[in-house]
Amino acid sequence: QVQLVESGGGSVQAGGSLRLSCTPSRLINSRYCMGWFRQAPGRVREGVATVDTEGDTTYADSVEGRFTISKDNTKNTLYLQMTSLTPEDTGMYYCAADEPYCSGGLRTVEYKYWGQGTQVTVSS
Repeated sequence: QVQLVESGGGSVQAGGSLRLSCTPSRLINSRYCMGWFRQAPGRVREGVATVDTEGDTTYADSVEGRFTISKDNTKNTLYLQMTSLTPEDTGMYYCAADEPYCSGGLRTVEYKYWGQGTQVTVSS
């Protein structure tokens, strides 16, 4: 079992930046699939950015060019660097992970482990 804890959320104005962090409760294999998902009130949870077992990244069209997902395996931490934030980026951001042999990608059903989320609010 793996527990995931997110941090780094907060309130910013449009155009600002935030960096989210996700720390698993134990050291996990570097070949885990990991990703960031978000959900706004009344909306379904959607994939934002993911990294698969090979280290390849995938981004939602809405964030590509603005967000960067990365891992620091020495720190056992996943990051999401968010820049040029807009009010449409507002939502609860969740870290997710799955064991090898995982498929990765932006579909929520591909991930077994989930954090409890960190709130991101972007004001105009």
